[in-house]
Amino acid sequence: MNTSDFISLLAEHQDKSLLFEYAPGMLAGTNYHITEVKHITVDAVDCGAGTDFWKETIIQLWESPKELGKTDYMSTYKALGILRKVGTMKAYEMDAVVKIEYGNSMFHTAQLHIADFEIKEKQLIMKLTVNPTDCKAKEVCGIPETNETNTCAPGSGCC
Repeated sequence: MNTSDFISLLAEHQDKSLLFEYAPGMLAGTNYHITEVKHITVDAVDCGAGTDFWKETIIQLWESPKELGKTDYMSTYKALGILRKVGTMKAYEMDAVVKIEYGNSMFHTAQLHIADFEIKEKQLIMKLTVNPTDCKAKEVCGIPETNETNTCAPGSGCC
């Protein structure tokens, strides 16, 4: 999901609570805060000597230990207000992919992609997923396209 679509989705559902499902059935706590919004530029070289360039918007969530037991999630309205304020301070690249940076004591900190969303009563639930690493130069390295992970292994002539 890109930044424009994410902000538009929040704007369409301002009357709902905003939840983040970081793994199937696992939600960020009601005590989460948006603690940082990063405007990232990636300028990369892959294992086949190909270059690439893209931008990302990374929204960091943090669970406040002082608010354990809080009963209500952040409203989509409040989250949208935070993101709009950030946008007045540092402009968004609206086509940039949005990632949610999150971790807790049971889940390593990761930058998660928004795979989908679900509207359930008065909740907007963002379904997050981890994208596995991958060899981006399969053709150059002679690696057939498959659905397997780890096909670009050390010693394969690629990575």
